[in-house]
Amino acid sequence: MADSDSDPLNPHPAGKRQKSRFLSDGRRVGLIPQKGWAMRNYRYLSGSLIPAMVRRREATGTPEPPVFASLGGDQIEVVWIGHASFLVRTPAFNALIDPVWAKWMGPVKRHRDPGIDLEHLPPIDLVLITHAHFDHLCRMTLKRIADGTQTVIVPRGVAGVLKKLNLREVREMSDWESLNFRDAEIHFTPAHHWGARYLHDNHKGFGGFVVKSPRHTVYHSGDSAYFDGFAEIGKRYDIHTALLPIGAYDCPSGREVHMNPEEALRAFFDLRAHRMVPMHHGTFPLSNEHRHEPLQRLLEAVAALGLEHRVIAPGEGEQLLLSSHQP
Repeated sequence: MADSDSDPLNPHPAGKRQKSRFLSDGRRVGLIPQKGWAMRNYRYLSGSLIPAMVRRREATGTPEPPVFASLGGDQIEVVWIGHASFLVRTPAFNALIDPVWAKWMGPVKRHRDPGIDLEHLPPIDLVLITHAHFDHLCRMTLKRIADGTQTVIVPRGVAGVLKKLNLREVREMSDWESLNFRDAEIHFTPAHHWGARYLHDNHKGFGGFVVKSPRHTVYHSGDSAYFDGFAEIGKRYDIHTALLPIGAYDCPSGREVHMNPEEALRAFFDLRAHRMVPMHHGTFPLSNEHRHEPLQRLLEAVAALGLEHRVIAPGEGEQLLLSSHQP
């Protein structure tokens, strides 16, 4: 009789344990909450989620459509839509990263309107999705954007979420893979997070993107806790503009899944980026910290470090014209 290590009827032999999707695995954060989760969830429901439901949503941007001027060869335009959503314009194409225009995600009400109306966007050529969480991959938004001309790039295992949408092409990527789009290189980078859309699909990938145009490189980290991968990304790419999350760090589950403002600045230094634009704050009530706290903490740290010329915190809909020649 064969021993248990080679017995096909015994897939979990003695001394070997099946990995659970609920446990952390390398840079993939598990789903098991930390001790004290019940009280943290009570604080979240009573202090964040329910108050947001009854609070009036704040308007942002301007009622007039924005004017999108032509760009020089070393320029890009970055517009923060809200949360992790950005419009990034280069001289060769227009891209949306993690586009979410939804006013509600189930019971989670948006604090502030998107910075630009969907109808006021320029033609979109490329969509980048960092992971399948509902606050980063919104099928309703994508359905309104899709007209059969867009290329969408997603992490490995996420393409199935986009079925039946009118898209020209959907590409999947894994860590450190790259592909060409127009005159740019698109690189998929690792993160310390998780990608499950539902409890049963924790196999889905997650990460960030480097958009390397001929004369300007933009990095969007996606969601991530602080980890040593930022230093590796900084070694591989000369990043002009880094889009980094600063909120949702007081997670009701107690898990380390997002960065606080000080950790985001540490990541900024690790990346050796020329400038930083903060994101993932003030839009959705996802955590226990006050919705204004992340930006306040960031600006205090920036002032203490003398980084006012390198950290730009735009409002939703504000158009940032950035050059690779800027300090």
